[in-house]
Amino acid sequence: QLQLVESGGGLVQPGGSLRLSCEGSGFTLHYYTIGWFRQAPGTERREGVSCMGDSGGSTYYAHSAKGRFTISRDDAKKMIYLQMNSLKPEDTGVYYCAAARFMPVQDMCLKEHVTNWGKGTLVTVSS
Repeated sequence: QLQLVESGGGLVQPGGSLRLSCEGSGFTLHYYTIGWFRQAPGTERREGVSCMGDSGGSTYYAHSAKGRFTISRDDAKKMIYLQMNSLKPEDTGVYYCAAARFMPVQDMCLKEHVTNWGKGTLVTVSS
C-alpha cells in the first residue's frame, strides 16, 4: 500500500527557513512525479507549490515559491523534500506531499492530477 508521510512543519518567524520531508513507502519512488501542495487557512483549494518529474529533470514552481523554495528527491531513500527559505506569513498553511505515476509536472501542479496524498504538515509563519 502506497503511503506518504510528511514531517518538518512548525512555527517559524517571517524570514526564517523550514525543510519539509516526505517519506514514501509501498512503491518505487523513481517512477513517480512528486509534488508539494499548500492549503491556506480557511480555503478548500490546494495550490501546487512545486512539482518534480520522475527523472528529476523537470520542475515547476508556483510564482510565489520561485527563488525561495527548492524541491528535491532521493529515490533510493524514498524521500521527498521541500526547502523553504525567506518565509512569509502568506506561506502559512497545511503542506501536502503528493505523487502520481507518469504524470507531467505541470498537469500535477496546475491541474492537481494527483493519485496519492500524504496527510499534511502544518506550517505557520508568524512573529
